[in-house]
Amino acid sequence: MLRNPLVRWGIGLWGAAIVAGVAYFYLSGTVQLVAYGIAALDAIVTPLILKQSVKE
Repeated sequence: MLRNPLVRWGIGLWGAAIVAGVAYFYLSGTVQLVAYGIAALDAIVTPLILKQSVKE
């Protein structure tokens, strides 16, 4: 299932959406901006890590 790129990117984007939603509704100020950065990093890094795990 993880061989499909749509699944890998979907998992990354779903996690990023959850982090961004929590940041939007529950955080404010600098902490909110840091959470948005973590969400962006999650959206990019998670699919790449999952791709590496499929290769091995």
